[in-house]
Formats: sequence, C-alpha cells, structure tokens
Amino acid sequence: MSVVRRPAVRLTGTTTVLVGLVLVWGLFQALNDNFLSARNLSNLLLQIAVLGTLAVGMVMVLILGEIDLSVGAVAGVSAAVLARLIADHGAPAWLAVTAALLTGAAVGLVHGLVITSAAIPSFIITLAGLLVWQGAQLALVGDGGQIPIRDTAIRSIASSYVVPAFGWVLALLVVAGYAGLRALRRARRARHGLANPTRLTEAIAVSGVAVLVVAVTWLLNSYFGIPWVFVLLLALAGGAGVLMTGTTFGRHVTAIGGNREAARRAGIPVARTVVIVFVLVSAIAALAGVVEASRQFSASNALGGGTLQLNAIAAAVIGGTSLFGGRGRIYHAILGALVVGSVQNGLDLLGESAAVKNVATGVILVVAVVLDAVSRRRRLARGAAD
Repeated sequence: MSVVRRPAVRLTGTTTVLVGLVLVWGLFQALNDNFLSARNLSNLLLQIAVLGTLAVGMVMVLILGEIDLSVGAVAGVSAAVLARLIADHGAPAWLAVTAALLTGAAVGLVHGLVITSAAIPSFIITLAGLLVWQGAQLALVGDGGQIPIRDTAIRSIASSYVVPAFGWVLALLVVAGYAGLRALRRARRARHGLANPTRLTEAIAVSGVAVLVVAVTWLLNSYFGIPWVFVLLLALAGGAGVLMTGTTFGRHVTAIGGNREAARRAGIPVARTVVIVFVLVSAIAALAGVVEASRQFSASNALGGGTLQLNAIAAAVIGGTSLFGGRGRIYHAILGALVVGSVQNGLDLLGESAAVKNVATGVILVVAVVLDAVSRRRRLARGAAD
C-alpha cells in the first residue's frame, strides 16, 4: 500500500512575505498609533501605486531572466509627452494618455530589438537607455523644470475614490479570486498525481486573506474609500497575471527564464518573446508615469528619478520573484510594493530621514535575495537527488 506524503507547512515564498508584512505593520503600529489609521492606509495605497505599477513590469522581465534599468526614465519621458500634448496642443486626456503609452511601447521596442539583434546584455542596453531617456525628458520639460497639468480627467486619476458599495464588491472579488486560484492549483496538482496541502491549511490561508481584505476595506471605507488608482493597479496585475500564467506566451517567458538554450531547442521564438516583454515593460512604465503625473498635477524633471526604478526591482524580488529567472508571479509585485511602501511610510511617520529609508530597503532586499539563493540551491539539490 502506497502512502502519499503531504508537504509540511513551511513559511516559504508568499507566506513568508505575508508574515513579514504583518510584522512590519505590527511594529510600526506599536511605534506610532496612526500607522494603521484609515487615513494613513489610504495614503499608503496612493504612495505604492507608481512603485507597484513599475514592479508589475519588473516581475515580467525578471522571470524572463533579464533586467530593465530604464523604467524610471521611461516613466519620466512618457509623462513629459503627456504634459506637452495637453499644455501646448490642448490634446484631450484620452489622446495624451494613448500617446504616452505608445511612447513607452516604442522605447521598449527599441530596447528589445537592440538586445536581441546585437546580442548585448539587457543590463547594458537599459542602462544606456536610462541616460538617453533622462536626457529626452529634460529636453521635453525644458528650463522651467516642470509642466503643469490642468486637465481634470488626468488629475482625477490619482485623486478619486471608489464608492463604499463598490469597494465591498471589489473586496469580495479579490477574496473569491484568491480562493479560486488556490482551488484551481489544487485540482491541477491532483490531476498530475502531486500531493496537496491539507484542506485545513487551504482554509487557513483563504480565511487569513479574507480577514485582511475585509479589515482594510472597512478602514478605507471609513475614510474616503479605496483609491481608484489602486483599483487600476489591481486590474493591471490581474491582466498581467492571466497573461503570464494562462497563455502560451507566459509559459514561453517562464521557459526562457528557466533555461534559454533549452527553450530555443524546443522551438520557442526566443528573440520575439524577449522583444514583446520589453515592449510590455516599457508600456507599463509609461502608465506609471501617467499615474505619477496625475499625483503631482505636473510632469517634472524629477519624475521617475531617484531610487524609484531600483525600488521597483527591490519590490519584485522582496515579493518573491527570483533574480535568476524562470520563477515569479505578478502578485509578487503587489506584495513587494506593500512591504517597501510600508517600511518607507512607517519611517516617514517616525520622522526618519531618506538615508534611513534607503538603508532599511536595502537590508530587506539583501535578506530577500539571500532567501531566494538558498531556495534555488535547495531546488537544484532536490533535482540532483531525484
């Protein structure tokens, strides 16, 4: 008689990040009673909107086994295009946003074609792109340093909120979606004869997420409600998640990140897939630029600069995406952005300097990378043993 061994419950991957997030929230709440207030949670979601959007694209390119260092500059130049069209030509909001997204996509196309045709590492090409697009941003913004945006539709993107009733509907959809994904994963593993976690473990996981979502929704509804820009981020993550896990293209991206030569020999169009990923990443960066311009009511020389793009990489890795390629989920971007944003927000409430925030983010990133490397070595060792 064969005995199926069930996997032990371990704090790894997503569970580790969620536990870490709860600890971070508990620590800052103990240090400052305002951290978990409705007002501060609303501000936190607004603050991570741009970072989370960039991190969604960064997860995609990291799964591919590549990296993009230019996303902050792409966000900046796309926002400058948006502002110029509105300020100088009176373009309607939909046309300006479309032009900004197409600008980002065009930049990604250039990056992808150069990387694949010249066989130059993406690190070098996107680092050069960082400098080039920052220069283009400075030229577009001009000597004034910023371009005010007075279009009410653009300004409302990051300053409007969901009505409470729709907020509860959204919370229900999030919990139902999470439960559905776990059920599908359980059914898929059962079809392939793989062991599943116990039903109690599944129930605890779904219940924990449900309690967290309901509590946050209740708090936000007691303030202004859920920010629309966070709904936009969830929609982006949901769409990208379906693309990466439910389509042939997404499976190709994961296969290339896992072993590029094996993917090529299997007939996967490696060059075309790489180009498409860089187009998508830059288009998503352009969307982040639109959101940041909406938050600032302007496009400035500083938009997309500083440590933003490095924090996007940090958010993706802290969320659970592997730096070695071939492993990651889009929701890792949301988790990582929440961790990074919560640490920075909490330190702001405590009056700490930017230096302390950078050090704290760097330490968390190192811990995440070490855990990723250890996990990778264990998987390789298990593979060799089998």
